[in-house]
Amino acid sequence: MFTWDFPYPSQRMPVLAKNVVATSQPLAAQAGLAMLARGGNAVDAGLAAAITLTVVEPTSNGIGSDVFAILWDGQRLVGLNASGRSPAGWTPERFAGKSEMPSLGWDSVTVPGAVSAWIALSKRYGKLPFEDLFEAGIGYARESYMVSPITAASWARQAPNFKGFSEFCWTFLPKDRAPYPGERFYCPQQAETLEDIASTKGESFYRGPIAERIALASRSDDGAMTEDDLAAHRADWIEPISIEYRGYHLHQMPPNGQGIAALIALGILRHFDLASHRADSADSLHLQIEAMKLAFADVWRHVADPAAMEVTTAQMLDAGYLAERAKLIDMKRAQAPGPGIPKQGGTVYLTTADEKGMMLSFIQSNYKGFGSGVVVPGTGISLQNRGAGFVLKPGHPNQVGPRKRPFQTIIPGFLTRNGEPVMSFGVMGGSMQPQGHLQMVTRLVDYNQNPQACSDAPRWIVNADSTISVEEAVPASVREELTRRGHRIVSSEVAMFGFGGAQLIHRLDDGYCGASDHRKDGCAIGF
Repeated sequence: MFTWDFPYPSQRMPVLAKNVVATSQPLAAQAGLAMLARGGNAVDAGLAAAITLTVVEPTSNGIGSDVFAILWDGQRLVGLNASGRSPAGWTPERFAGKSEMPSLGWDSVTVPGAVSAWIALSKRYGKLPFEDLFEAGIGYARESYMVSPITAASWARQAPNFKGFSEFCWTFLPKDRAPYPGERFYCPQQAETLEDIASTKGESFYRGPIAERIALASRSDDGAMTEDDLAAHRADWIEPISIEYRGYHLHQMPPNGQGIAALIALGILRHFDLASHRADSADSLHLQIEAMKLAFADVWRHVADPAAMEVTTAQMLDAGYLAERAKLIDMKRAQAPGPGIPKQGGTVYLTTADEKGMMLSFIQSNYKGFGSGVVVPGTGISLQNRGAGFVLKPGHPNQVGPRKRPFQTIIPGFLTRNGEPVMSFGVMGGSMQPQGHLQMVTRLVDYNQNPQACSDAPRWIVNADSTISVEEAVPASVREELTRRGHRIVSSEVAMFGFGGAQLIHRLDDGYCGASDHRKDGCAIGF
């Protein structure tokens, strides 16, 4: 069991209750809690929060997002992959002459999967009518809400990127600027779209009037997405994958997501006595960073749509293979590892838990902030840019192709022990996500820190070029020692957002402990 010490500066305390919702935006958290108060379960609460987040935190997610979820249904874990596939017209030839995949415009948009996740989870596990889950989101879209401070900062930071997208500017920059903190914002088009989705149980989005609008907008701008692409979408129930770590099991969704990176890193760290090194020490950080670099080297080389992968997840998580990878870590110096050869054989995260024992780990994302910049006229739907997750290298398993899922960064996490649920958690934020999962698990398991302390603690991140960024709270002496070992420490480009945002719910004997990240606007609440 963790300690109740709080060794780091924090803006909040954990919430202890029998029913808990933790999200990155307070209005969304309250929308979820309202469903629990009405007699709904953790799925109802999570979906209401997620739908509301598309309105009140549009800087990270929207109606045109993708979703992954892991659910403890009271007896077992189940996973849902509601990430979208590429349009049928996305052949490699379409992108010939480009050096990398576009991150803006229609050629970055895969079929949005969020609505299919709402439908699938509600149909199989929800208790309340589907329409009830939309009430708060529709209300805030139509009647307005006050923009929260960190969301406002993200909005302002992203606004210059979308000046060339007229529909985006008309919808999200109506005063030719981002809204200020505390300023009211409303989007009646979103309200109408959410009402349509609610009344048709999502059918309109994939095979009705909304699908027609999306396809028309695509055709009008030389996009490849068609009504057939939307109608062909499906969300898939998938068995989560896991690895054992000091008596616990960390569960992740399998590829095309990057959750396996956290599992690989933990599988490598099993071969070291991490707890013998003081928390936040140079030795502790060095081990975690080096394990993460090894994990990313494999993930970036091998992970793709499972149908295109050359190795299996079982091969990447093979105990013997990870033991060999662990031998590559040198305690005295940083390295830049390449991928191994396994033996052949802006995102929102929320979590909810109810008094019956159901726990939901749910992540919904546009990918890069607002996403592609494409807003479907008259709908308020901002579309994700998940297509940017493909690569153009011929023969790579993640090379762009038709009706294919790209490499995805969004990952929900879940921790169990002896087959019983322990913690539902996630850390939103691009490549920070598996790194955040690693840091949450090692703090909880190796250092016995409580969930709020795990979230409050200073973080590190391995960047794509193997440089390291660390938060200011990491002591100067630790930074100096990491530099001496060869780590190249650079400033985070977006310090407020670069280190992610965590939400955690830990099961206790008679309720839950909910924690929420001070790096975001949100909170954990319960009753």
